[in-house]
Amino acid sequence: MEAIFNDLYKKYHYELFNFLFYMVQSKEHAEDLVQEVYIRVLKSYQHFKGESSEKTWLIAIARNVAIDFFRKQKGLNQRMINKVEFIDLPIKDESPLPEEIIFQSEDKKLMYHCLEKCTLDQKSVIILRYIQELSILETAEVLGWKESKVKTTQHRAIKQLKIYMNEKIRQEKAS
Repeated sequence: MEAIFNDLYKKYHYELFNFLFYMVQSKEHAEDLVQEVYIRVLKSYQHFKGESSEKTWLIAIARNVAIDFFRKQKGLNQRMINKVEFIDLPIKDESPLPEEIIFQSEDKKLMYHCLEKCTLDQKSVIILRYIQELSILETAEVLGWKESKVKTTQHRAIKQLKIYMNEKIRQEKAS
């Protein structure tokens, strides 16, 4: 079991950390939540049937850990009241650490700021599709959805994020 655990850690630690960082917007919380993911992995690895890839299984666990975190922090309902949507920028994690976002272009900073306003589902889809670069099928597996729901949520998220970003730009120009 130790060898399996070490292999999973080496392969997926960075991706899990990034996913959780983008979800919770805090390096310290993301580090704690990654540890919680691996605790759950140790407790439930014998139940992993291999019906999905290890990566999608781990990210699904990470998403559940993030949901539990949100419930503990503010309550999931308050968090889901926030809306968000997305811009047509190719957002890929090209290797800068999440905290290095501060040094990226103004458009990307604006997008990440607006991403925080997303519903949990929209935020999950955007992070999984554009930052983690999962396919629609892999995203559907992680979320336990049909591919059509992933596509619909992604489309609506992108559309709404554009609206929020344009509003923010207009506000900044007005002030």
